Amino acid sequence: MAFKTILVHCDADKKLAQRLDVATGLAEAHGGHLVGSYIRPPFQPPVVFDSGFAVAMNDFYNFYEESTKADQEDASAKFAAAIKGKSHSSEWRRADGPIDSELALQARYADLTIVGQSNPDAPTATPLDLPQYVAMTSGRPTLVIPHAGISKPPGKNVLLCWNESREAARAASDALPILMSAAYVTVLVVDDESANAEGRRRLMDRLEAWFGRHGVKARALEQTGAAREVGDLILSRAADLNADLIVMGVYGHSRAREFVLGGASRTLLASMTVPVFMAH
Repeated sequence: MAFKTILVHCDADKKLAQRLDVATGLAEAHGGHLVGSYIRPPFQPPVVFDSGFAVAMNDFYNFYEESTKADQEDASAKFAAAIKGKSHSSEWRRADGPIDSELALQARYADLTIVGQSNPDAPTATPLDLPQYVAMTSGRPTLVIPHAGISKPPGKNVLLCWNESREAARAASDALPILMSAAYVTVLVVDDESANAEGRRRLMDRLEAWFGRHGVKARALEQTGAAREVGDLILSRAADLNADLIVMGVYGHSRAREFVLGGASRTLLASMTVPVFMAH
């Protein structure tokens, strides 16, 4: 199993280079084809009420054209620098349209999509809910890279979050290409205090058997905590284990175009310190 088509979102974020480092590393490791995607958002005219409407609108449009052109050229140059000397195949793609829906559509033709963590301080047109939108709507796994940076390539020391849900099962299955090559896989099972010990053991026996048939050696780490604390607990255990990747199902539901995430998903996307591989 391998990620044969990897899609990476490219924008004007100053941290794009570290996202590309991860993307090219995975493409090299999996013999995959890397697609760099820059999406130019539609022009959004501001509301202008004075008599200089036509002149002001023209100025706004010219600024939009100049800024998006500069952003695209910068992203394209960084992509070209990242793939230089690499053995994997690659392509540069430019599209027009709403960034979130266009990227989610492109993701359906890839095995893995890589995006950056939302950064309110980054001067880009990238929607702040892009990671969860792509993860929730694309039907493909999404790897989110923290804007604070990473100290080492992800995938050697993995923390897998497990609670027997559909989302957790999807994330574990989608992450198998990474888990099979990991040196350490720790399965974090969070229960409340009333959880049955026999039930937990049966859970791990089944999970270890399934993993074992794929050559994944996993160790269990059981924790007790309330549902509202799960996100913080995951981050704490990832730090204790020096994990370089968290694998988890993303939970939530849609309300029009807004996604209401579960507490753990929301906490990790806001406070992640290592890359998060998520699936819905």
